Amino acid sequence: MIEFVENKLKEDLKTALREVITAEDHDVDIPGVDVEVPREKSHGDYATNIALVMAGILKCSPRQIAESIMKHFSCELVKDYNIAGPGFINFTLNKKWLYKTLDLIMSRGKEYGKINAGGGQRVQVEFVSANPTGPLHVGHSRGAVVGDVLAGVLSTAGYDVEKEYYINDAGSQMDIMGESTLVRYKQALGQDAELPENAYAGDYLKDVGQDLKREYGDSLLAKLESEQMEICCEFAYDKMLTLIKEDLNGLGVKFDTWFSERDLHQGEIKEAVDLLTEKGYIYEEDGAVWFKSAHFGDDKDRVVIKSDGSPTYLAADIAYHLDKLKRGFDLLINIWGADHHGYIPRVKAAVEAFGYSPDMLEVVVVQMVTLLREGKKVPMSKRAGSFVTLRDVVEEVGQDAARYFYIMRSTDSHFDFDLDLAKEQSNNNPVYYIQYAHARIQSILENADDELMGEKILKEKSDLTLLKSEEEIDLMKLLARYPEEIKLSAEKRQPHYMTTYAYELANAFHVFYNKRRVITDDRKMSAARIYLVLATRQVLKNILNLLGISAPDQM
Repeated sequence: MIEFVENKLKEDLKTALREVITAEDHDVDIPGVDVEVPREKSHGDYATNIALVMAGILKCSPRQIAESIMKHFSCELVKDYNIAGPGFINFTLNKKWLYKTLDLIMSRGKEYGKINAGGGQRVQVEFVSANPTGPLHVGHSRGAVVGDVLAGVLSTAGYDVEKEYYINDAGSQMDIMGESTLVRYKQALGQDAELPENAYAGDYLKDVGQDLKREYGDSLLAKLESEQMEICCEFAYDKMLTLIKEDLNGLGVKFDTWFSERDLHQGEIKEAVDLLTEKGYIYEEDGAVWFKSAHFGDDKDRVVIKSDGSPTYLAADIAYHLDKLKRGFDLLINIWGADHHGYIPRVKAAVEAFGYSPDMLEVVVVQMVTLLREGKKVPMSKRAGSFVTLRDVVEEVGQDAARYFYIMRSTDSHFDFDLDLAKEQSNNNPVYYIQYAHARIQSILENADDELMGEKILKEKSDLTLLKSEEEIDLMKLLARYPEEIKLSAEKRQPHYMTTYAYELANAFHVFYNKRRVITDDRKMSAARIYLVLATRQVLKNILNLLGISAPDQM
């Protein structure tokens, strides 16, 4: 319904603006007209700044333009308006659109909120993409939920979305894992073997060492050390990748595609470098091969092939993004940790060098997470082996709380994850508060008699005009806002808009519930409020499903 209201307001404002331009004998094009929901309730239901936009074009004061527009403006949805400040036009709508919103929710059900802002564009969202050298930690966890929910938001907004995990299974980190695992295998056999300084020291590789002992006994010791390391690396790699997939599944995150970096080393890196060479963006210096990334805005050129002939990490990333581009996506979105921020200009430079718009690649940077327990920071160090894993957090607070907390703040802000709060069974915990709203609704509906819950409400409906208290109006307005929140979240690439909206909707329902009895002696009022409650339940289910959080019937 929100889309209908916005579009109607925009169309009628454009019509009025055309008449103003004609009356004033101006020969100008009409720019896009924006309307938005004001932050302050006193400013009405919608506002537009079109008068300010037109001021420079028509060489008039914004207020004068606003007054001229409203003289020609007509819209059956608008009850009243006022011109505020330098020329903002605030609209107060009549309540008919809110009642129509309830009908729309009830008719569309789980499809309510789906819009076509994306127009079917193919979008790839690549996220997590951690080295398969150990379990995922809390930093990966935040990126995992951000990517998963953002992909869901984009899909709901009308994009054709594919989720991909890029497995960083080539390079020195794999050699280190092989060496570390071999030490753990020897230790499992009772040998006095010590980890090298740069090894992965986590206990998880002790388990892999024991598994190797059960699988091979001491037979690996008869092989050359290079073979031992290769076997240990591949064994640990398979174990870690399986563990990563299990942990992501426990967080409710599933991928459409798993892309191995190793595949790039079968010729795609050479193909990418050759293509850049053909385009004149490659040169040799000091025995190395360089990419002219500074030509495209990077702070300096970058090495892609080292003097020993081995490719750099950047070379693999360039080849990987060329592979993505060749797959025909309209937009590539990468979810990266804050430590990769400086890498963005390099990869964008490669995209542009290949002949594509750099805007085809967007990078959402996710800031770090700090775990708090009893108000104190929980230490993390992967190499030292004392880090908190994704699985640890999910087992401690549950999937629902983990998913909500990881995206309850903007991705560009550091986040303190309060483990104690996430486990709390009270209204202080936002996840509990939202789920409790759904459980409350179920309790109300279970106490309603068969007549109130029968087909009559859904087919003949009730007298919705009885819904006119402040709490009812506020709740209906929030229900109507759901598609707009989807649109904003998709446009801004910020999934935390959805957690904020879910909390606001739950709060509006709790306020309504605490002030207005749903089932009363007044059968017409009861029927109207049951209809409102049913619509609220549907939207709560939709938003919780989008967030990957359960909608319990009891708490």
